[in-house]
Amino acid sequence: MIRGSECGGPEVASWARIEAVSDGGALASLRAEWGALLERSSAGIFNSWEWLYPWYRRIAPERELFVLTARDREGRLFGLLPLGRELRVVLGQAVRRLAFLGETHVGADYLDVIAERGREEEAARAFAAALRERRGEWDLLDLDDLDSASKTVEIFRAALARELSVRVRERHTCPFEPLVQGEDFDSFLRRTGRRDNYLRRRRWLERQPGYRVEREERPLALCGPLAEFFRLHALRWAGDGGSQGIKGPGVEAFHRDATQLLAERGKLRLYTMRVGEAAVASVYALLDRGKFIYFQSGYDPAWRPRSVGLVLVGETFQDALAQGLSEYDFLRGTEAYKSDWTTRARTTVGLRAFPRSGPGALLDRAERGASELRALAKRALPAGVVEQIRRARRRRAAV
Repeated sequence: MIRGSECGGPEVASWARIEAVSDGGALASLRAEWGALLERSSAGIFNSWEWLYPWYRRIAPERELFVLTARDREGRLFGLLPLGRELRVVLGQAVRRLAFLGETHVGADYLDVIAERGREEEAARAFAAALRERRGEWDLLDLDDLDSASKTVEIFRAALARELSVRVRERHTCPFEPLVQGEDFDSFLRRTGRRDNYLRRRRWLERQPGYRVEREERPLALCGPLAEFFRLHALRWAGDGGSQGIKGPGVEAFHRDATQLLAERGKLRLYTMRVGEAAVASVYALLDRGKFIYFQSGYDPAWRPRSVGLVLVGETFQDALAQGLSEYDFLRGTEAYKSDWTTRARTTVGLRAFPRSGPGALLDRAERGASELRALAKRALPAGVVEQIRRARRRRAAV
């Protein structure tokens, strides 16, 4: 246990109690407290217990939990930092790497400290100080996919840079569009670059027998729509060597768990476009604090000439407006279709800290060297060869 007076200076109350959860059973039992804290915070849905607990169980059960909690005098939870520790080996040396739960395989953006509104700085300083106190238990800290505007970035950089090497780098661009309360869908369409094409494609589809878009959000009715989503997502990416977003049975098992848990909280939407009895396109979306989050999609390539993906995205915008939501977020990725629907973007960053010598520094040098070699090879090779290598990597990853 590390008390605030030991780890935070005047910005951290002397009674703040910082503890680490390292047991899976204890993590499971935190669900109610974690959920209540999330509601009192501004942290996004990818920081929820319903997302991160299934990730730990299905994606990375070999990681050692290193979940820091901050409590007040009465034992009330006011801050939480969900980390896990893994071992990596570089040049024969074991490296203990600390990172966010949820960091890989599932495309989670806006990971962060979870803290009561107004106490974000207090919690972040307390956690940074606790990590300094416990630096004998880790060699390298990676906090990836923080919102670049998060207070955590500067607080951790300032707190850790006294004794450690700290680097912040850009990660992803996340296009989004604010939704105007009371605006009708046609007015919204006039502000986009897709209106005419969307309307033309939708009219054609509406003339097809049995055309409809189904929305499912009930926890006990997800099995069929989720199976269709997995099928259509795999079909969409089959020609490109397989999906990087959902690859392998472990990731599918994670999504089965997470969608069920999120649906129980009213946070999930699955959209399926059908023509007759055939499912031809699907969108997997989340709802969080009045925002529509477009997470993943899929479609049958045989229907690509009919722009079923475009039309279904438009239908989800229409539904988000009808629900009175305030924002539509496409998350990471700068694909052209996203820019046709959006006018704004956020960026995410990664913060890395490690002692200036030792295993963490060695891993950092090795990874930067490998990245530079990949960039050099990409510049030197013909574009077609680079694409073949990329697809081969996807196939290997899927296996």
